[in-house]
Amino acid sequence: MLALESLIPIARGEAPADLVLKGGQILNVCTGEIHPGDLAIAQGRIVGWGEYEGREVVDVSGLYLAPGFIDGHLHLESSHLTPEEFARIAVARGTTAVVCDPHEIANVLGQTGIAYFLGAARRLPLDLYLMLSSCVPSTELETSGARLTAAHLTPLMGMEGVWGLGEMMNVRGVLDRDPDVLAKIRSARGKRVDGHAPGCSGKDLNAYRLAGIASDHEATSWEEGLEKLRKGFWLMIREGTTEQNLSDLIGLVTPQAARRCLLISDDRSPLDLVREGHLDATLRKTIARGLDPVRAMQLVTLNPAEYFGLQEVGALIPGHWADLVVFEGLEKIAVRRVYKRGKLVAQDGRALEAIPPLPPPTTRLNVRWGGVRSLKVPARSRKMKVIVAQAGQILTEQETHPPTVYGGEAVADPERDLLKLAVLERHHGTGNMGIGFVRGFGLRQGALASTVAHDAHNLIVVGASDAEMAAAVEAVINMEGGLAVVRGNNVLATLPLPVGGLISPQPAEEVAQAMERLLQATARLGSRLENPFMTLSFLALPVVPKLKLTDKGLVDVEQGALVPLFD
Repeated sequence: MLALESLIPIARGEAPADLVLKGGQILNVCTGEIHPGDLAIAQGRIVGWGEYEGREVVDVSGLYLAPGFIDGHLHLESSHLTPEEFARIAVARGTTAVVCDPHEIANVLGQTGIAYFLGAARRLPLDLYLMLSSCVPSTELETSGARLTAAHLTPLMGMEGVWGLGEMMNVRGVLDRDPDVLAKIRSARGKRVDGHAPGCSGKDLNAYRLAGIASDHEATSWEEGLEKLRKGFWLMIREGTTEQNLSDLIGLVTPQAARRCLLISDDRSPLDLVREGHLDATLRKTIARGLDPVRAMQLVTLNPAEYFGLQEVGALIPGHWADLVVFEGLEKIAVRRVYKRGKLVAQDGRALEAIPPLPPPTTRLNVRWGGVRSLKVPARSRKMKVIVAQAGQILTEQETHPPTVYGGEAVADPERDLLKLAVLERHHGTGNMGIGFVRGFGLRQGALASTVAHDAHNLIVVGASDAEMAAAVEAVINMEGGLAVVRGNNVLATLPLPVGGLISPQPAEEVAQAMERLLQATARLGSRLENPFMTLSFLALPVVPKLKLTDKGLVDVEQGALVPLFD
């Protein structure tokens, strides 16, 4: 509660503020203008701007002041960093709040994973708001490590730090009125329910919105985004490492619709975070594409604050917390100082305080498989379904090709850019394994394996030969989770991820360096993709069209059903 008796005199200029940022230009996201003013801060809050005196005065002449950036939707696990390490990197780039759906770690560890994030959230130099994971598992077409029903989520909804229900991927469950799905939505009790409805339109989209789902971050075309805006969704424009929708959707950020749009990262790799930044990097891209800088700033400040009901952040106005960014250049957004509740937490690209990590939960892989022999695929037909990966998208296409046959078996054929793909169940030791083929990776030799495979995060492997795929699988098993690149019998590069097979306990810079070595190794093997591990991770996601692969087999997402490899 505001200490009005002491703050009002300071706001009136009758007493000195604790801190005055003097001589800067204020980005006013309430009016869309930039104006000069000394910004006065007391007791961690903004008391006003104008001409003020303070016990501490910082000259910010020539610099701009904006509210701290808010990422309205991300999966922190995709950075492969602990919450503490993610916060250290992100806050130095101007991010002072994130809204996180921990459904990656929840699909591996269930409530234990959610509790880990909630515990870490209380110790960070930024605000971490949790949206409870609505789809654990995302469908019955895969095997996850845990299962969370409405009965599990309802008691958690009232906990401190829980802000609503995370992205409702189970569109079919909503439309078919699945009792548990609807109970999860009702459990939010007036809090926000985020959406995830790729390609949903028409009357189905009407029903999905009617259910109380208020946002969507899966629009990939102008037409899809416009329909969702017209039907009252808040449009989350995603620009992550693999999912890059800004170019296609920026035209929707018009004066009329801009206040219903957000910029989000969703999934961002550790290399991109360390090398390019977080929302500051997205703002630079957005402004470079012609959007007014103040309007762009609204998409990561005022808009997410209003959507999520964050009452005291998102604008530099009297009474709000002093969560703010001091930066240089309207186009380059070079962050110089970051304040959290009036305290300087980062300067010139470096966080000022390292937070010791909370001890993470322990996990072990439980993979039961038959080695290289189990990867054999008898050629049953001359017509074979093939997944087509697309750079910059998590959508895939489906094609039909004749298999390359050797000794009666369908085999990978790098000359045709036709690689073998497998997903091995790694939570319960069931021995489940789905096998398919994929185009778009461009590997000429070798194999990649990973325990990051959305959303169940089973072990996924792609390769130019069965022997190399088996070697990559064994490398990941020996690490108890992580990423590996193999050529022949040689392991070229690895990134161990012992926390749920998703997260490294190492510093962000070391994780980024390991990721860079992985990408360099995959490039030497011929991959044309900017981040093949991110692309690989989404080939197992059975809620985004068109054709995907899980431990249970090939999934036609539009049918919501398992389909045979051969026609």
